[in-house]
Amino acid sequence: MLKFYQSNFVQFELILVYSGVCKVNAAIATWQLINLFNVDIIINAGTAGGIDESVQLFDTIISKKVIYHDVGDDILTDFHPWLKSNYFSTDPSLINLIKSYYQESKYPLLIGTTVTGEQFITDKNRTEIKQKYSPLSVDMETASIGHVCYINKVPFITIRTITDTNKYQGIENVELNCIKASSISAYVVFEFLTKLTTSLI
Repeated sequence: MLKFYQSNFVQFELILVYSGVCKVNAAIATWQLINLFNVDIIINAGTAGGIDESVQLFDTIISKKVIYHDVGDDILTDFHPWLKSNYFSTDPSLINLIKSYYQESKYPLLIGTTVTGEQFITDKNRTEIKQKYSPLSVDMETASIGHVCYINKVPFITIRTITDTNKYQGIENVELNCIKASSISAYVVFEFLTKLTTSLI
């Protein structure tokens, strides 16, 4: 069973949950956050793998678009939820807030596309995904979170820090860098909430 933790940050009530790995687990956690707690926004934090050559270890990716790389391009446009394109967009106002300060952030922030799928990405997969989607990063959860948020009309943003890159590939790098990357992601979330607080005053 998922465990939910409640906390407060200035005027915000926060509900935290660790979804676990993979699309279905992330979708379940997101659905429960929305339906049990009636949240106003979803902030997806964690780690990801770098795909674009410009992405370095411990960069933090702020996604504007999230796409399934293992779902046919027409599945979500020809069938429910009948998207106009094959991707989910994060909330523009939240992205604009990050754009207003991202160059001043303590850690490097990059804004772009993230792709999601159920498997760890190999060299062959990296090439195919890069050519088709031109993403900055890849993970196993974010598109499913965007999917659930889209269905429920809840704005979301994703803040994920890089554990492995084209140069530093493999599960050994993920394991080596996971704790530091997670800490950076958490700090960037704190930074974001601080700016969000200021923007609402």
